[in-house]
Amino acid sequence: MKLSRQLVVGSLAVLVLSACSSSPAQRRQAKNDFTYLETKPFTPWVLPEGATPQYYPNYEIPKGEFVGAVGGEVDIRPPQQILELIPGARSERQDGDSTLWMIRQDEVDTVWQTALSMLQERGVKVRKQTDNYLETDWVNWSSEDEDTTLGSRYEFSRVAANNRFGFRVSLIDWRENGKVVPVSTTNKERYNIFMTNLVTSRYDQYRREEAARRAEELVKQIPITMGADRSGLPVIIARTPYEVLWQRIPTLMPSMGFTIEERNQSQGTIKARYASPDDEFWYRIGVKPMNLRAGTYTFLLGDLGNRTSINVTNSAGRPVEQELLQEMVPVLAAMVQPEE
Repeated sequence: MKLSRQLVVGSLAVLVLSACSSSPAQRRQAKNDFTYLETKPFTPWVLPEGATPQYYPNYEIPKGEFVGAVGGEVDIRPPQQILELIPGARSERQDGDSTLWMIRQDEVDTVWQTALSMLQERGVKVRKQTDNYLETDWVNWSSEDEDTTLGSRYEFSRVAANNRFGFRVSLIDWRENGKVVPVSTTNKERYNIFMTNLVTSRYDQYRREEAARRAEELVKQIPITMGADRSGLPVIIARTPYEVLWQRIPTLMPSMGFTIEERNQSQGTIKARYASPDDEFWYRIGVKPMNLRAGTYTFLLGDLGNRTSINVTNSAGRPVEQELLQEMVPVLAAMVQPEE
């Protein structure tokens, strides 16, 4: 998942497309000038003797010493948001730190292991580590919105409160052009969220890979039989949902001698050219060769709920004979069996 079109961390390479050629400072600052900074200090309002002042609190300026950026130091970039890629997790931000709260201990344990793997994959060194605490070495960031090369160090920690389990990310050190400097509130929050999103994105990738692996394991156990569609015509029946079979069929067909030319998942069609495999293939799977002629065929997959129908038509668009479908059943069944 693409976290930011402007961000690069470690060895991660991102192609950045920019529609403007302005300087990094201009991309962070408002376009108008800052002449308001030249405003003269307010002077007390002198009333005529005997006049009674009347004040309306609607526009009263609060009194006190307020510290904050002004003029060109004001960062106008939109605030970063934590990507909600962990199901059931609730994000919390406080004093620049980010915490992902989960209900179960095993969920935060998985996120913790994901963070460790992510750091290792990106070559981020670790300075200190315990079972529930980790302190990173410097992480270098490069952004087209920044004038300098930035670096930051982080703390990862596992926490618990109110029967919830959390994973916390804290930015603890900051440097610009190799020099350690105090981190601004804006940069602390911004780059803390960047790191949090790297973890959540890696977690999402891990879950997707795990789901694909499980789907592949399920598809290896698919029973393949002959059956009939809703019109009573003979079809091959795979006892698995359409989405599961679709992920596997394109890898099965080349092994059977089909070269895929076109695929359309929404229509459930696969156009392929057939050439019979050699004798070694048929001997290896223990099935008699099919009497299917060389040529182009279209496979039509139908969604039957927890089952999927497979029909085959020739280049003229006519269904192949039932005998050919029956010959194809043991071939498909042999191909989806788990390897010993």
